[in-house]
Amino acid sequence: MPKVKSLHEAIATDVQDGMSVAMGCGLESLIPFAASYEIIRQRKTDLTLICPISDMQFDQLIGAGCVKKLIASWVGNVAAGLGHNYRRAAEAGIPRPIEIEEHSNFTIGLGLQAAASGLPFLPTKTVKGSDFANGEQFKRVNCPFTGEELLAVRAIRPDVAILHVQRADNEGNAHVWGNFGVTREAALAANKVILTCEEIVDHEVILSDPNRTLIPGFVVSSVVHEPFGAHPSPTQGYSRRDDDFYFEYHKATRTREDFEQWLQKYVHGVKDHRSFLSLLGSERIAKLTPRGNLFSPAVSFNY
Repeated sequence: MPKVKSLHEAIATDVQDGMSVAMGCGLESLIPFAASYEIIRQRKTDLTLICPISDMQFDQLIGAGCVKKLIASWVGNVAAGLGHNYRRAAEAGIPRPIEIEEHSNFTIGLGLQAAASGLPFLPTKTVKGSDFANGEQFKRVNCPFTGEELLAVRAIRPDVAILHVQRADNEGNAHVWGNFGVTREAALAANKVILTCEEIVDHEVILSDPNRTLIPGFVVSSVVHEPFGAHPSPTQGYSRRDDDFYFEYHKATRTREDFEQWLQKYVHGVKDHRSFLSLLGSERIAKLTPRGNLFSPAVSFNY
């Protein structure tokens, strides 16, 4: 089956109601906002969202009523504070109650790494003194070599991981640079992977720099060409962080009614991500586009 699809087609075929979805795995960069807007437009529901730091992406999905459960360490707006939709859902069940499985950034990474390695858990010494260490996602175990008490982090295996990358070929072999976060761990842990990318390139481009290939194509089910698909988060080499958009969102979502207006304007009121970018305006996009080049030193791959 062809892997290159439209974003609408990729979400329609690979994301179903009730699935667990890992997104925003590059931490504060490479967050696939275009994909989550499409999830909202298609009214996917009962999703379990997995991510260390989703910035405001998860807050939007929660406010849209798409979310049943969170496996996360923090949900909000890095520039401004906790997400208003997240607080309304957690405290008052608005627009619906959500189940919360708490982690640290590190333990989510361990859970994904365990699944990627085919293991049921990985041990750690962290979070032992925290309140959420007593959750079902952790179990106390003893090291078979030293007897030391450790905390076992249960494997986290998403049904699908949605990841934004700089470039990929038609088969999904992807180059990524900058901050990886837990992108590779999520890709190898998930049953399916959707890539949104700034560019689709020839396979020879991927082969030209093998150390930059973070995601192998054999784990990828869909490849979507979606420039600025991580906006307002940054994609190194292609787009800067849109700080104003974060502050505007935080201010515009303080009440449920205001969030619904924001959602209508930026998500339901536009056909797709290209229409969303048109709404932002070419001048704003131009200011977010890096100018010039900052190349790394050349290397030789000769033996």
